[in-house]
Amino acid sequence: MDVLDLVLKPLIIKGKTLLPIVQGGMGVGISAHRLAGNVAQAGGVGTISSVDLRRHHADLMAETGKSRDKALIDRANLVALDREIKAAKGIAAGAGVVAVNIMRAVSEYANYVRQACASGADAVVCGAGLPLDLPELTAEHPDVAIIPILSDVRGISLILKKWMRKNRLPDAIVIENPKYAAGHLGAARPEDVNDPHFAFPTVLEGTRELLRQLDLEKENIPLIAAGGVHSHEQVKELMALGANAVQLGTPFAVTEEGDAHVNFKRVLVDAKPEDIVTFMSVAGLPARAVKTTWLANYLDKEEKMQRRAKPQQCTVGFDCLHQCGLRDGIPKSGQFCIDTQLAFAMNGDVKRGLFFRGSEPLPFGNEIRSVRDLIDYLLTGRRPAANKLDAGTLPQPA
Repeated sequence: MDVLDLVLKPLIIKGKTLLPIVQGGMGVGISAHRLAGNVAQAGGVGTISSVDLRRHHADLMAETGKSRDKALIDRANLVALDREIKAAKGIAAGAGVVAVNIMRAVSEYANYVRQACASGADAVVCGAGLPLDLPELTAEHPDVAIIPILSDVRGISLILKKWMRKNRLPDAIVIENPKYAAGHLGAARPEDVNDPHFAFPTVLEGTRELLRQLDLEKENIPLIAAGGVHSHEQVKELMALGANAVQLGTPFAVTEEGDAHVNFKRVLVDAKPEDIVTFMSVAGLPARAVKTTWLANYLDKEEKMQRRAKPQQCTVGFDCLHQCGLRDGIPKSGQFCIDTQLAFAMNGDVKRGLFFRGSEPLPFGNEIRSVRDLIDYLLTGRRPAANKLDAGTLPQPA
């Protein structure tokens, strides 16, 4: 079997044959129904980020935009999640998989999981913490795939052993390398993101050995490599190393179908390597983003703010994170409202937004192309000559 055959080998999740391409979940509102639905329609895994989706719905923002009622805002976000899942599945028209990414670190994690299942999501994907209770939360929906995002063999071992005691296994595992990924990273500190134990060869080989030790080889749990993927050559290399698929965030965020404002996309595609920085998020995790006006100003005063950190009331009336550096006064964490800054970015506010981005070049440079252009290039290496690609030319799952 040559390398090209490995690339075109399909991804199997819950018995469904898919292209080996997974679109990562990106919030606030960067990956909503339009992006996720179009990726699924093409035959891949499209992912909705569950965080604060009310911001995509004018009627829900009219009810909650100036509210300080946490319960009202939480209800609105569940309504928005339901709408987004159904809209994405409408676009997908039965093709691919529509997943929902839910951060373990958000306070409404459990309610988001239950709503995603009730609304018909095909999969629930969880990162930013260890979703040890995901089997229980999804027990009434056995047809929903459950997929953790982890960065090293130790975390994967912990999840597998805990879930095995509950007679449940992951339907796939996303292995995210914090050296390259965007947004929240699976390392304890910014200086840890380059640790070699996160390297794809190390984690893929270590996970395969772990599966052998646990007598799980026959379960064929797909391993999805995530972080920094931006070329056809990388897809071939990762699948030759043992990955069953690849996950991409930033390259999908800047597609025509991406749900964010065009200004958001332009910030990401125009960013130079020196513009991309890693810092501590309010979630207590390192994060990677473009050093725009707001972030540059924040980083200039970060140390001073961290020294003065103390618990305070949330000024926006809801606690989006289970643990928030600003609200809870945690000196080592970020000292800003992440939901507010990410919402500015989604809406295209270049001066005030926080723009998460991976560290690597983008497949089409500073061009904004379609989902189908991107998938076709990743699987075949073909670069489109025009901005539109005929739907019939995409390679299909075997």
